[in-house]
Amino acid sequence: MKLSKSGVDRTRSDQLGMIATNINAIILQDSLKKLKMPSSVLSAIEIQNIVEPYTVQKCLSCLEKGIVVIIAGGTGNPYFTTDTAAALRAIEIGADIFLKGTKVDGVYSSDPLTNPKAKKYTKLKHMDVLEKNLRIIDSTAISLSMENNLPIIVFNLRKKRNIEKAIMGNKIGTYIGNNK
Repeated sequence: MKLSKSGVDRTRSDQLGMIATNINAIILQDSLKKLKMPSSVLSAIEIQNIVEPYTVQKCLSCLEKGIVVIIAGGTGNPYFTTDTAAALRAIEIGADIFLKGTKVDGVYSSDPLTNPKAKKYTKLKHMDVLEKNLRIIDSTAISLSMENNLPIIVFNLRKKRNIEKAIMGNKIGTYIGNNK
């Protein structure tokens, strides 16, 4: 249940969510450390002595050194989703693609978990997502991605090796973009 629906002020609820993304990022960083993969958590919210503040320059510097960057804290502002933050950060660093891991195999005409007749799309344009009101990614993230020609792949994060497949360019999930 969303905190804001349980009576917690929306701004405070969003701030708590940003803190939670930092906790998750630190746990992921610890897992990468066990695999001997250098990583850095960069956050849009300041948590001194625990994570480093996010800047585009710091992020690019880490990536150039082969360090895995885990970006947390959303945009640092309430009312912006993690999808919008992911699109924004991808655009800022010049990423080739935005990978959206979720609990379903891609974008569907309606929720496939509640509608077994929902149609899966393998390819869409950004504008299709907006016009069809497909709610897999918020409209701000889609609009930002469209304006900056950033393609998106929506895929099932729970399927083993799907992140690897997406990174390697294998066709999984749903491709959202204007080229391909």
